[in-house]
Amino acid sequence: MTKSAKRTVLVTGASRGIGRAAALAIAQSGAHVIATARSEKALTTLDDEIKAATGEGATLIPLDLRDFASVDKLAAILLERYGQLDGLLAAAGVLGNIGPLHHDSPTSFTETIETNLSANWRLIRALHPLLAVSSAGRALFVTSGAAINHRAYWGPYAASKAGLEAMILCYADEVEHSAMRVNLYDPGATATAMRHKAMPGEDQSKLPQPADVAKPIPFYLSEECDVHGARVSYRALKA
Repeated sequence: MTKSAKRTVLVTGASRGIGRAAALAIAQSGAHVIATARSEKALTTLDDEIKAATGEGATLIPLDLRDFASVDKLAAILLERYGQLDGLLAAAGVLGNIGPLHHDSPTSFTETIETNLSANWRLIRALHPLLAVSSAGRALFVTSGAAINHRAYWGPYAASKAGLEAMILCYADEVEHSAMRVNLYDPGATATAMRHKAMPGEDQSKLPQPADVAKPIPFYLSEECDVHGARVSYRALKA
């Protein structure tokens, strides 16, 4: 893969749900997608869909974001292939256990925090230099209403997303006087497997589909976007 004249956008969690739908939407907007997820098979399926929709494939990088050494190596790979990174969509996340906080296991709690919070810090640490050299670096981090609407049994997930929001808004303030734009995106209740796990009795036919909530995402990763330090809500955009 040689350096591309297109905007290059890295998407984490690209194998399913909102991340997968967003990767397809970003490719259809004209950018070259670098798709990461743990499932190589699911990434290959995504690549086939991107090729069918755009005539060009994605770059596929199977990656477990909790393998922090591999996240660091990712930056070197992208530097060699592209020289810079124009966009980052951080869509990967796990629900963790829904239940009493004092019943959660150390393993589950740590996995939730590492995936939803710490891994995103590692991405910033590794990829910031590549975003900074782009003439219009953009980063968008998927959050959740659980970060601000606190309710019983959602402790680990809510803590991870609240931490993510605080961290990203601080990061946005740090780069305010640069060409970069950094934002949060709250898709709201969406018909995904993660949502079904959290709300097994819910009628998902009444919820927006991943493709619906993914539609606004390409703009926030585009050169034209001048929004910065915002918590963008899909529900508010649709109101």
